[in-house]
Amino acid sequence: MSEQVHNRLAMVRAERKVSRRRLAEAVGAHYQTIGYIERGDYNPSLDLALRIAAFFGLPVEALFSLEPFRPLTDEVYGRKPV
Repeated sequence: MSEQVHNRLAMVRAERKVSRRRLAEAVGAHYQTIGYIERGDYNPSLDLALRIAAFFGLPVEALFSLEPFRPLTDEVYGRKPV
């Protein structure tokens, strides 16, 4: 059974101004794989998820989750889920 892994990769990549190609080269993946992950078409291996998190200097759970992420504005401004 394979669950979808939700991610904030595209948002973090854009915020840090990192291209898919640059991230892929840094973590030893193909740039298309990064796109597949961002779109939710492919779940990264644990190894790849950890390498991506390390590249950005973030805990893996800041980028990947089995549950959908709350909108960032809710987290920043403290809106509680309904």
